[in-house]
Amino acid sequence: MRASIAVTGSSGVRVALKVLEGLRGAGVEVAGVIVTRGAVQVARLEEGMGEEEFLSSLAAYSRVYMEDDMASPLASSSSQPDVMAIVPASMKTVGLLASGIPSNLVVRAAMAMLRLGRRLVVAPRETPLGVLELRNLLRIAEAGGIVVPLTLAFYNKPGSIDDMVGFAAGKVLDAMGIESSLYRRWRGPG
Repeated sequence: MRASIAVTGSSGVRVALKVLEGLRGAGVEVAGVIVTRGAVQVARLEEGMGEEEFLSSLAAYSRVYMEDDMASPLASSSSQPDVMAIVPASMKTVGLLASGIPSNLVVRAAMAMLRLGRRLVVAPRETPLGVLELRNLLRIAEAGGIVVPLTLAFYNKPGSIDDMVGFAAGKVLDAMGIESSLYRRWRGPG
């Protein structure tokens, strides 16, 4: 199995790094990581990572493509992997994808996945959600995408922020069809 990841300018780039860690742990080849300028800014603000450090951390998993690199193999339907996740997915990216506007590599690659009937996971991290955001997410789901909001859970008894990040990343991997042990699954009470 081959996967690609897109990291956009919404809160939660740490979840993307955890998803990449989970892919490696599952032995999944990462065909490429697409990064937006907004993601670079969020990494600096949330994680204290400069651009070079952030891009290097992503490059440890696969080749990194910036959002304006339309020469990337991921821009073509002939080079799409089996599964793609946009994590975190900004509302800008969600809106462009829902409207079918391939103005950057993230949306172009995601549209190719949908055209091919391949699995596309979109993981928004936004709250509250208004009518426009909900309609856009619904349009993505109607087109065949799987929407996995990056939300919290407490049944798994998280003891740290890393546990909460692991839960969110694990849910993304579940939707991608990739097994992981990043969070404690519900096995019933007791």
